[in-house]
Amino acid sequence: MPSEKYILKLCLLGDGAVGKTSLVRRFVHDVFDDKYIMSFGTKVSKKVMKIGESEVDLMIWDILGQKVLESLHAAYYRGAVGAFAVCDFTRPETMASLRNWVGNFRAVAGQQPVIILGNKMDLEKRYSLAELEAFGTSLGCTVLETSAKTGTNVERAFYEMGKMMLGAK
Repeated sequence: MPSEKYILKLCLLGDGAVGKTSLVRRFVHDVFDDKYIMSFGTKVSKKVMKIGESEVDLMIWDILGQKVLESLHAAYYRGAVGAFAVCDFTRPETMASLRNWVGNFRAVAGQQPVIILGNKMDLEKRYSLAELEAFGTSLGCTVLETSAKTGTNVERAFYEMGKMMLGAK
């Protein structure tokens, strides 16, 4: 049976400096740089993945985390089949703001899969995984802990999202 090929759009949502760009760089290029580079607008990266018998061209849209450009975000969400909502375990306010990020994404993209990534799990946490999971449940989202620095759960997160996105097609 020939494998099927898909092109899927994934958005990364969340406040500035939560590690969205670092997660993408870890996944796509297997590198980490702890210098903060602010994204402007959106940056699109591509990675080809094999999920079961399917080949997936994952188009990863790393979206600017600054809320001043919120009106642009809706345009970036169109056509997305899934999203990572990323927060920083060292800054509790980044978790709270995910309610707006996820709500705004779903208002445009519909009920596509969203996984909340609690990033920077390698640092001293200011809230627990249990708190993040309870928050995720209130939004109807799966939750994973990640570290772009160590690479913990980064591949897993993208693979799980790929499976969810294929299921949503």
